[in-house]
Amino acid sequence: MAVGPATPAAAAASFRPPIPPPPPCFDYRAAVLADTRAAAAAKDPALAGLVASGALVRVPRRRFGPVPAWRPPDFEEPDEVWILGTSHLSAESVGDVERVLRAVRPDNVVVELCRSRQDRSHHCRAGLMYVPSGASDEPLLKSNMFSLGGAKFFGAVNRSINLGGQSALALRLLLAVFSSKISSGANRPFGEEFRAARRVSEDIGAQLVLGDRPIEITLERAWKSLSWDEKSKLVISLFRGIASATEDTPEQDEKTAGSPYELYQKLSGSYPSLLQPLIHERDMFLAWSLKRSKAVNKSKTVVGVVGKGHMNGIVYALISDQGDLRFRDLVGRESSDTWATSVIKGLVRDTIIGLVIWALYELLQSVL
Repeated sequence: MAVGPATPAAAAASFRPPIPPPPPCFDYRAAVLADTRAAAAAKDPALAGLVASGALVRVPRRRFGPVPAWRPPDFEEPDEVWILGTSHLSAESVGDVERVLRAVRPDNVVVELCRSRQDRSHHCRAGLMYVPSGASDEPLLKSNMFSLGGAKFFGAVNRSINLGGQSALALRLLLAVFSSKISSGANRPFGEEFRAARRVSEDIGAQLVLGDRPIEITLERAWKSLSWDEKSKLVISLFRGIASATEDTPEQDEKTAGSPYELYQKLSGSYPSLLQPLIHERDMFLAWSLKRSKAVNKSKTVVGVVGKGHMNGIVYALISDQGDLRFRDLVGRESSDTWATSVIKGLVRDTIIGLVIWALYELLQSVL
């Protein structure tokens, strides 16, 4: 007798994406070097260093695979996709973004941000990209990818609950405090390369596209992938990290400090079931945004500005896709709970998580 998944964790574990993660032997640089080197030299010989280091790659449309039948007949994928790998706390990456965008002059620039990071004063814009450079009054928690955007804290809370639920919000707040703590010694604002991408895009007339999956959905899927024992251990370990003295925190290099990808990798090392929702699915989502979203329809050239750690997965997804990479596969939610069970669980969960959120808010206030 066939029996469906008995728990949300089992339901999440049963999900199989349309593209598997890259095999250990896959090297994105070798896979597309021939398609990148000559094209980069034709755009600007100064890009050769980025190509040689693997920070810049180009994937032409002929490598994409078939256009899916479900796409409208008038949909055309970009002629080429360039991907620039950056470090979120590096001044060098800011210069790389400016040089690449001015040399390539794309129609669209896809950045590793989601609409959940928008600021209400800028409507559909990602608020992180509109922070004035060098602003000294910018709160600490706005310097990492887990921060809550929006003019009001509780308005941002409501948006997060609507997208990901209470559990994902609580996990996000924990990660925001934890990430801010480990990155506070970097002494550089987070995401300057995204602000550079916005400025240059406006200068050259390129459309800016927010290409990442909403962080609330990512954290919701991550939370559901864990067993209750793993959830308890994760929360306890995050609280311990937050409560420990800053002086006792090991020195972080620039790549690790403040990098969501590096933090996700560390979490996935301790909790292997997190690897799929935190990293592999987001790589596929970014690949989908680069070549198959409505925003890039009929584009000649698209440039993606993403963290270096995503490049291997994104390139693999771009060239391995056989036409079945779909948005809904990466944002759908699964649950096998009955209505009554959901109500009971919701009442208990909302009470507990409400207390946790309030405690975290008080902690945030003390950090700012």
